[in-house]
Amino acid sequence: MKVLITGITGFVGSHLADYLLSKGNIEVHGVERWRSKTENIDHIKDKISLHECDVRDASSVNKLIESIKPDRIFHLAAQSFVPTSWHAPTETITTNIIGELNLFEAIRSIGINPFIQIAGSSEEYGLIDRKILPVKEDAPLNPLSPYGVSKVGQDLLGYQYHMSYKLNIVRTRAFNHSGPRRGEPFVCSNFAKQIVLIENGLFEPVIYVGNLSTIRDFTDVRDVVRAYWLALEKGQPGEVYNISSGKGYSMEELLKILLSFTNKKIQIKQDSQRMRPSDLPILVGDSTKFRKLTGWKPEIPFEKTLEDLLNYWREKVGSLQKVKK
Repeated sequence: MKVLITGITGFVGSHLADYLLSKGNIEVHGVERWRSKTENIDHIKDKISLHECDVRDASSVNKLIESIKPDRIFHLAAQSFVPTSWHAPTETITTNIIGELNLFEAIRSIGINPFIQIAGSSEEYGLIDRKILPVKEDAPLNPLSPYGVSKVGQDLLGYQYHMSYKLNIVRTRAFNHSGPRRGEPFVCSNFAKQIVLIENGLFEPVIYVGNLSTIRDFTDVRDVVRAYWLALEKGQPGEVYNISSGKGYSMEELLKILLSFTNKKIQIKQDSQRMRPSDLPILVGDSTKFRKLTGWKPEIPFEKTLEDLLNYWREKVGSLQKVKK
């Protein structure tokens, strides 16, 4: 089986590649851009085939699909950081929506019909009435960020191309996920890195935070990539599935868990630069539909996710310290 992962050098893409390689008998192909950082996949570079391609360039995508003719595609390439979408809304919309459109059109023009997973987001739901929590797939979509809007666009474009052209597209809406290799800007990883810098004496014993009252539903990335695989193994083309733990944690609770893994005394300070123009107070998902269909459920406790993330940063910062010495 030939599998293509767009965004393979990213957080989720690298973990998905690890998972696919562990299954065996899968030929893993991945998309990278000329300026992509490859540290997340350096350990598996000799086991995968990398292809340079920018999903925003239709010609480049056509050549990619023509050369591989994949059986399955996991479309993860995206501008995936919500705050960045406020500063770069055009890049966010172009990368996420036009990039996906180029992929669909390449598939159509070449005349193949692989199974395609579209990685949507809980940010599509946006402002939710607490009465309908946890959120089901039929909840209204009220995104509150350019990123959320771009993901609604990807989601509905996937539905439209399935209905219009019978493409085998399965849409997923993953709620927050974290774990080792998570990018520094994301809240769990940002807190973890700050703690590690403090542990190494590189930072004053103060951790800077944004809004700690918001509540999010977290799943370990290693459980999420299992879900993505099952979405194409057992999911129905044209359908959409929530991927979530069903349990909400406030940012304050999250921070307390991380701080429980260090013996340093750390002060907490709010930073106005970390506040968003609009923020969702709570977002917790109901993944019953997906669980009943596939038998999937999260297996890694959130505390383990955060501990592994903290240890990832300890190793990363420790390596940098050795290099400097």
